[in-house]
Amino acid sequence: MNVLSSVILAVQMLSALAMIGLILMQHGKGADMGASFGGGGSSGSLFGASGSANFLSRSTAALATVFFVATLALAYLSNVRPASSGSVLEGAAATVPASSAPAAATGADASVPAAAPAEGAAQIPTK
Repeated sequence: MNVLSSVILAVQMLSALAMIGLILMQHGKGADMGASFGGGGSSGSLFGASGSANFLSRSTAALATVFFVATLALAYLSNVRPASSGSVLEGAAATVPASSAPAAATGADASVPAAAPAEGAAQIPTK
C-alpha cells in the first residue's frame, strides 16, 4: 500500500509540474490580436497558425485529468483503515511496566513496595 501511494504521489507531482510548464507556454488572449494586425509570428511556428493553442490546451486538459485522478486516489488511500473491532482509546490505556517504577532507596527494606507515581494535582511541583 505504501509503494502504491508513493507511485501515485510521484505521478501527481510530475503532472503538476508538466501542467505548470504547459500553462506558462500558452499565449494569452491578447497575443492573438497582435498577430492579426501584422505580427505574423505564429504563422511560422512549429505547430502552424492555430495548432499550438489546440495542442497545448488539449495537453493541459489531459494533464489536469491525470492530476485530479491522482489526487482522488491519494485521498481514497489515506482514508482506508485496517479493519479493527476495538476503539482507538482502548490501545491508549496501557499499564505502567514494573521496570519504570521508581527504585527503592539504598538501604531500604526490599519487601516494602515502592510508592506509586502521583496523579492529578499531586504532580504539580510546589515551591
